[in-house]
Amino acid sequence: MLTKKMNEALNEQVKWELYSSYLYLSMAAWCADIGLGGVARWMRAQAQEEDFHGKKFYDYILERGGKVRLLAIDQPPHEWKDVIDLFEETLKHERAVTARINALVDVAMEERDHATNIFLQWFVSEQVEEEDNVNDVLAKLRLIGGRGEGLFYLDKELGMRVFTPPVPAE
Repeated sequence: MLTKKMNEALNEQVKWELYSSYLYLSMAAWCADIGLGGVARWMRAQAQEEDFHGKKFYDYILERGGKVRLLAIDQPPHEWKDVIDLFEETLKHERAVTARINALVDVAMEERDHATNIFLQWFVSEQVEEEDNVNDVLAKLRLIGGRGEGLFYLDKELGMRVFTPPVPAE
C-alpha cells in the first residue's frame, strides 16, 4: 500500500508525464507547420513515449492499492524561435523530468517504500537515455547551424524514429 505522500507524488508525476506528451505533440505540430516532417515524427514518437510513461505510473498506483487522481494539465507553448530553440527547450524539459524522478526516489526512500524505489529505478535509467538522445540531436543541430542542407538530412534521419513500447519483464 502506498503512503498518502507517495500516492500524491505519483499522481503529480502522472500529470507531468501526460503534460510532457502534450508538450511534444505541440512541438510536433509546430515542426509540421514549418515543413520539418521528420522532426515532427520524432516529436510524435516522443509524445507516445511520454504517454506510455504516464500510464506506467497510473498502472503502478493502482497495482499498489493507491488512488489515481488525474490532475489538470497546463497548456504547453506552441511556438519556438527555430529548431535549435525547440531542442534546447526539449533538453531543459527532460532535465526537469529527471529532477522530478530523482525527487520521487527521495520520497520513496523517506517513506521506506522499497517497492516504489525499485519501480522508479527504471525511470532513472530512462532519463539518462532521454537526455542523451536530445543532447545528440542538439549537438548535430548546432554543428549544422540548424538550417540548410544539413537540416534537410537531419530531418530525414529523425523521421525514421518509431516508438516501440518496452516489453515487460516476465
